Amino acid sequence: MRAKDAIGRYGEDVAVRHLRDAGLEIVERNWRCAEGEIDIVARERGALVICEVKTRSSAVCGLPVEAVTRKKADQLRRLALLWLQAHPAGGADVRFDVVSVMRQPVGAAVVEHVRAAF
Repeated sequence: MRAKDAIGRYGEDVAVRHLRDAGLEIVERNWRCAEGEIDIVARERGALVICEVKTRSSAVCGLPVEAVTRKKADQLRRLALLWLQAHPAGGADVRFDVVSVMRQPVGAAVVEHVRAAF
């Protein structure tokens, strides 16, 4: 496994724990189709939550949340529609969150959960 992939997997595992601790139900992880991938699909109080996870080991290239560009947000909107088509009982209320994970040299990662990020 490449280092970048390992860091991404670590971040997604941290994000899932954080979301569960915050009371969200994890519906699916790493849903893929021809258009791309949704990192995490969750539910919170009836709303479907599409979560993009961004993980960094340093802020040299910017904070993780800053990596979600307008282009990425547009792609996630398209992916959400495709997910809903594949899962008709998915629900009508959809929210897009970003979970930012900053790995630390020692100790627990710093997690920022931005609800309704776009």
